[in-house]
Amino acid sequence: MTRDGREAEGVVILRMNFVCTTFFIATALYAAIVFDTAAQWVGAVTAMTLFAVGVATFLWGFWNAVQRSRHEDIAVSEVYFLVRDAAPQRVRRSMNAMLLMQIVTAFATTFARTNGPDGRPGSSLAVGILVPVLGIGLNGLWSSRYGKFPRRAIAE
Repeated sequence: MTRDGREAEGVVILRMNFVCTTFFIATALYAAIVFDTAAQWVGAVTAMTLFAVGVATFLWGFWNAVQRSRHEDIAVSEVYFLVRDAAPQRVRRSMNAMLLMQIVTAFATTFARTNGPDGRPGSSLAVGILVPVLGIGLNGLWSSRYGKFPRRAIAE
């Protein structure tokens, strides 16, 4: 735990990121390995659901960040990638590692099966490319709620 308790306050978001990322990896690998119609549906529905959750958390985090920016200096990189002192190192590593795992899984499974089962170009696995919006959204939500930003200088 950090000196100001920010890490403990945001543990729900950390856990949600871990669970969602693990679920995405499992279903995307299942869809890429089995690659039948049912498996592709599982992968595609999971990816679209996680993308929708990512959009919602992105907007929620953005709203919170805008409200805080009235009194604090907030940079986009601090909000969505947790750089500098916006988040404790342990949180930054965990959240960005989940984002990286989402990106790697999305690209690996998409390019593993570039053609559908019928041999035509394109596959439902490409929907997984949208899932990293979840990681970016959860980063934004965590930092906008629990991040540490410097006070805005008052103009004279």
